This record gives sequence, structure tokens and C-alpha cells, in this order.
Amino acid sequence: MIKINNLYSSYGSVETLKGVSLQIERGEFVALTGQNGAGKTTLLRHLNGLIKAPHGAVGVDGKDPAKCSVSDMAKSVGFLFQNPDHQIFSDTVEEEIGFSLAMTGADKETIKTRTLAVAEELGLLDKLTRNPFLLSKGERQRVALAGVLAAETPVLVLDEPTTGQDYLECMNVMSVVTRLNKEKGVTVIIVTHDMEIAADFAKRVVILCDGKILRDGDTFEVLRDTSSLEQAGLLPPQSVELSLLLGESFDKANDIDGLYAEICRQRGVTT
Repeated sequence: MIKINNLYSSYGSVETLKGVSLQIERGEFVALTGQNGAGKTTLLRHLNGLIKAPHGAVGVDGKDPAKCSVSDMAKSVGFLFQNPDHQIFSDTVEEEIGFSLAMTGADKETIKTRTLAVAEELGLLDKLTRNPFLLSKGERQRVALAGVLAAETPVLVLDEPTTGQDYLECMNVMSVVTRLNKEKGVTVIIVTHDMEIAADFAKRVVILCDGKILRDGDTFEVLRDTSSLEQAGLLPPQSVELSLLLGESFDKANDIDGLYAEICRQRGVTT
């Protein structure tokens, strides 16, 4: 679905990406992480053509973003900005959610049906007539996400989608994204600094550090690599920290359920 080859990019004289190569298969769920300034957002913006690759090549869903308009790429890549105020602009939440569908030429009934469905999933039904700019930041983030999800693109690129959400809202957002990944085969790339989110939902983790890929692999193999995490200024999730402290017999117990089951097994307790 996505192929990036030897990608370089700069902001002025500052080189932000330094020869990044990455391939993501259709239907993968990938967490992209690293310190602020590592190049994560820059990398993502090449996927929908917001930044054109000056050096290297990018391919997404059979398209070259450097040669396509942003509006054309929007049919393949649903993009959620880290700051919702850079994305929303409509007078009501309902108009904001339905805008991307309207731009595809969808009929009014389809727009209405899909808008209501997405709003219900994200807890926004009671806010459809509100001005989105009068909502809290967490609510504005969900409005922006709803607009992205309504378009039903084959690729979702989500830059810190849980920003401003409380725990229940965060779990709701991630459950919706996970369902799309599992049931509809949507390819998901999520930028997050929250290693608990990466551990709970992503199947693969890519760590960017100083414009280069530092580590790329299975989620729990990467999250157990404490030296790479430390180099990138990251901490492992608590479940991984605990399993590392408990020793070799807990090497495969990388989540809370796994830790609980292994502790019960070792103590002879039936669960």
C-alpha cells in the first residue's frame, strides 16, 4: 500500500528526513513514534502530497503523491492533523463531518447517513448543530477525526488522534480505528508518544530518531528494546517494564492480560 524509498526532506536549511525507506502492506496497523522533531509529521505529509518529495520516491495506493494533487490523494489517504484547528472550518459539526463526502460528489442521503453513523461512534450526536470552534479541544479533535473517517479512505494517517481525550474517549476513538482496520482492512498509521496506545493497538512500531528510522518491527519486540527507546527519548509501556523486571519467564507476557495469566500459572491458580 505504501512504499517510501530513500526519502530526504528539509525545512529551509534544516534536514528533517535523511534517507528514510519504509514499506507498509495493505491492512497493517503501524505506530510511528519518536521525539518531537524526529521527522514524523514531515514523513506523513509526504503521503498525501502536502509536501512533495525533493529526493527519493513515495508511492501510496498506486499513486505518486509528488505528481498528484492533494485533492486526488485525499481519495486514498484520510489525514488527521495533530492540531484540529488546522483542519476544521465549517459552521456546524454536521457540515464539518460531511464536507469530505460532499467533495467526492456523494448524494445528500449518503452524506446524512454516514455523518450520523460516524457522529454516533465518536459521541458527537448531541453536538451536530454546534459550531465546532466552540467545543473543547478534545471534542474538536473528534470532529476532525469524524470528517476523516466519513470519507472511508483505504489509508488512515492519524497524527496524535488521542490528544485532549480522557481515557474513555481515547479508548472509544481507538476502538473505532481498530474496527476499521480489522473489519474493512483499512491501513492505519498512527503517530503517538503514548507507548501504552502503541502496545494496545499497533501490530508494528517504527521509531524515528533524528530524521532516520532507528527501529522497525513487531510491536513488543520494539517496545522491549530499551536501548533504542532510550536513544529516542521514549519509555516502554508499564506492562513491558513489569515483564522485564519479572525476568525471562515473562518474556512473552507483553500485556496486562498476559502478565496476569503467567503469574496465575506460576502460582498454580486457575483463571
